[in-house]
Amino acid sequence: MRRGVWRRVGPALLGLALGACGGVEPPPESVYAARQFEDAPPAPCALSVPTGQALFGDLHVHTAYSNDAWNFDVRTWPADAYRYAFGEPIRLPAGDDFRAREVRIDRPLDFAAVTDHAEFLGEQSVCYDDTAAGYQAGFCEVMRSGEGRAPQLVMQIISPFARRRPDVCGPDGEDCAQRAAAAWRDIIAAAQQWNDRSSDCARSTFIAYEYSSFRMGSNLHRNVIFRNAAVLARPVSYLDEHREWGLWRILQQQCIDSDTGCDVLAIPHNANISNGRMFAVDYPGAYTLAQQARRAALRQRIEPLAEVMQHKGDSECRNGLQGVLGAVDELCDFEKFENQVFRQTVGEGEAVGQCYRGPLADWVPHRGPNCLDRNSYLRYALVEGLREQQRLGVNPFKFGLMASTDTHNAMAGGVQEADYPGHLGNGDSRVAQRVQFDGDVPGNASNNPGGLIGVWAPHNSRDAIFDALRRREVFGTSGPRIQPRFFGGWQLDPDLCARADMLDSAYAQGVPMGADLPPARRAGAGAPVFLAAAAADPGTADFPGVPLQRLQVIKGWADEEGNHHQRIYRVAGDGAGAAAVDPATCEPRGQGHRQLCAVWRDPDFDPAVPAVYYLRAVENPSCRYTARQCLALPPGARPADCAQPFFDPVIQERAWTSPIWYTPAG
Repeated sequence: MRRGVWRRVGPALLGLALGACGGVEPPPESVYAARQFEDAPPAPCALSVPTGQALFGDLHVHTAYSNDAWNFDVRTWPADAYRYAFGEPIRLPAGDDFRAREVRIDRPLDFAAVTDHAEFLGEQSVCYDDTAAGYQAGFCEVMRSGEGRAPQLVMQIISPFARRRPDVCGPDGEDCAQRAAAAWRDIIAAAQQWNDRSSDCARSTFIAYEYSSFRMGSNLHRNVIFRNAAVLARPVSYLDEHREWGLWRILQQQCIDSDTGCDVLAIPHNANISNGRMFAVDYPGAYTLAQQARRAALRQRIEPLAEVMQHKGDSECRNGLQGVLGAVDELCDFEKFENQVFRQTVGEGEAVGQCYRGPLADWVPHRGPNCLDRNSYLRYALVEGLREQQRLGVNPFKFGLMASTDTHNAMAGGVQEADYPGHLGNGDSRVAQRVQFDGDVPGNASNNPGGLIGVWAPHNSRDAIFDALRRREVFGTSGPRIQPRFFGGWQLDPDLCARADMLDSAYAQGVPMGADLPPARRAGAGAPVFLAAAAADPGTADFPGVPLQRLQVIKGWADEEGNHHQRIYRVAGDGAGAAAVDPATCEPRGQGHRQLCAVWRDPDFDPAVPAVYYLRAVENPSCRYTARQCLALPPGARPADCAQPFFDPVIQERAWTSPIWYTPAG
């Protein structure tokens, strides 16, 4: 967000927290009731692999239906997003020409979903239709002003009392509702058109949207993904339902518990700018342990995954947090988008404080992300979930790890560092915008191309992929198509890496990523053992893949005082410094690995302590897109940030698997 916007938004937040905003009442829940849109039954897939194929996709994609894309001159629509995802070119804006640049993905995806914001689907239509009754409203004048993230718009997803505006939507909100329904039908139609129902199973699409809460200045967005064409009749937005558990309840009652065949899950957005609130341990309105356990179970049911990487950076972990013990993890200092935000909300060179966690913490307004909390990062949320499991008997944070782009250019899966064209229309259409860290440039260099979600599924179909999402046999990457495998058990054969039947044996002897370790078959079975393996991104003829450097198993647990502990084990490959890249030329040095594999047993296992494990596969160092694009500019045309970048111009791309959980017996 622009520096000036933060400055203007901040003072108004407290007033919004204390005073209600008038507006159209939220719709009754009955209007969301799921319905089955036309959908021919798919043919059985000709290719099916019982041990799973690595399928890559993007489940976080915005098009011109999202106001914060439209206001940066994006005029690509849901069908364009699928066109790009599956290998066809699309055109993006540059200056006054909405279609000046042609872009094409380096390799088609296997699956994708458009996730436009639900909040202004109808309002945008009203504000750009001069025949609409609400066209002259002040809100619409701001929307048409070209200020992509004006305070008047941002306030609508910050205020805990925000409603639809009667001056825009009409006294009963019906004008916005009807127009939003038309946009929703187009989103559905595009997904239906591009979903391959033939036996080729070449591509899968999902009907989806984004619920975009920025309540009290903290990012609490969720992407809502439906299994098939049985979907809610209209999206549930933040303007309709202000709390995430209200969203979960509606999805449960109006979709999952209906008799329409509707199934759905929600995926929390990157948590690194949530002020610890995305995974806060709070249950407002649920006072007894039984009530809290029910809400925790609802969350686990609706949100089996969380986004570890996207264009706003990595949300895995952070060094220096209070209440986190263990050695420094140098790889936590990766794409820390929030560091740039803190420069604007806290101040240049100012220390970032810890988030307040006292009484009524949930009602404290923030000038956007402006404090640190361990529950803003997925590693520590996973550990906090272990503590809640012990307290409630239910783990609300039992999620797998995935990644996507959050592109606002409809470029589903456009993650190639070598020729990244930006993510925000005219907000970063020029190289000079993309390589500088100026907070007044919306698409500045604190953004990155984002990541991809990978699933292990027998074939490429909606049902197979959705089942993999539900069981958390899912991984995320920072962009490359690394293929990691992670299994856990008590008696995995030590020679698995050398065996032709490695995967069959791993499934037979243990459990895959996303699962719980089974109870030990005998007392004193010893420590759990894990199969950790990964194949490097093969790349393309134009963009060769970067070799792998190492595999690491990350372990987390909590102590009786509530401290979180982390330990990072290198289980295969080389240590830091074995390979490098010259940022002055982007030429790599040193060797790497096309494949890595290890069978590893936890040397520090305590059978009395719950623990969570996941695998991180790390590439050799390579140049960040900003370094590459700075080099492509003539020396005299390079912004100052090319010489002194705020972010390291050298990165190590990576993949993260979903965890495997250990719970003591009894």
